[in-house]
Amino acid sequence: MTSEAVDLAVVGATGLVGETVLEVLSERAFPVGELHLLASADSAGKRVVFGGRRIRIGALEDFDFSGVPLAIFAAGQDVAAGHAPRATEAGCIVVDNSSLYRYDADVPLVVPEVNAGALAGCRERRLVANPNCSTIQLVVALKPIHDAVGIERINVATYQSVSGGGRELVETLASQTARLLNGLPVELPRGAKQIAFNVLPHIDVFEPNGYTREEMKIIRETRKILDEPELRVNATAVRVPVFFGHSEAVHIETRRRIEADEARALLAKAPGVSVLDEAREGGYPTAVSEAANRDTVFVGRIREDISHPCGLNLWIVADNVRKGAATNSVQILEILVKDYL
Repeated sequence: MTSEAVDLAVVGATGLVGETVLEVLSERAFPVGELHLLASADSAGKRVVFGGRRIRIGALEDFDFSGVPLAIFAAGQDVAAGHAPRATEAGCIVVDNSSLYRYDADVPLVVPEVNAGALAGCRERRLVANPNCSTIQLVVALKPIHDAVGIERINVATYQSVSGGGRELVETLASQTARLLNGLPVELPRGAKQIAFNVLPHIDVFEPNGYTREEMKIIRETRKILDEPELRVNATAVRVPVFFGHSEAVHIETRRRIEADEARALLAKAPGVSVLDEAREGGYPTAVSEAANRDTVFVGRIREDISHPCGLNLWIVADNVRKGAATNSVQILEILVKDYL
């Protein structure tokens, strides 16, 4: 990567992902020149510290993207719809964390360890989509196995932390937990279920087929990233009372049988992956103990499926805010700076 400073805008700089983007930029020594931190008018004027400087948050609505070559959008679909097009029209390449552009054929959906070459497609619209957090850790772990023996079917159940729903849901879990531990009731909106001490098989809205939007994101994005439009993928997305780190129980069927030892060896050499797989107490990764605050995708409980001759089971965990959003975005920036600016 070039050592020359690159001007950069971060949209949604006051959110969980935006704040983590700043941490990752600093940790990875990204060559930031002029840094423009942008948010809604309510947050404009606040100041955050980056690289020893106190930087004022600017109002997104008033910002001119001309002259800024790169931007990370760490906000929702409405913000991306309203401001990403004017950023790209001004000559800026946008890495967008929302789901708005992920399925557009001319917008690359990129996980650097898996399909970095797809970034060549960013030249047309100057847009790159950052995938869903659950999809990212899934494809990082499955890519080396898919390359070696081919995957025909993926069945995944996710156990997703509340930070995947943003700061408000993190605060909701903290508040509900505190109230219940103090013998106080939890007040809930009509139809809602508590998240504290509970497991909810429902993330995002339900689609007509009975799957939730979160589940369909995993299905559609996995096919696009692995460039397998007919790949059979089934997903159940579950919210659990964990603050940071998503976990996934994954069952795959492969074209050629792969033994657990071969899978372990492939994963041990895979970029961005760490294998923790011992058949003993604690010999497996968890969201809290291993994944939180790290950029690695951890894999354990690797075993041959006793119900299928070409089946394999894996347990995958990663920090959804870091590798699942902020770090993946910064890794994309690094490649853009090196190869496309």
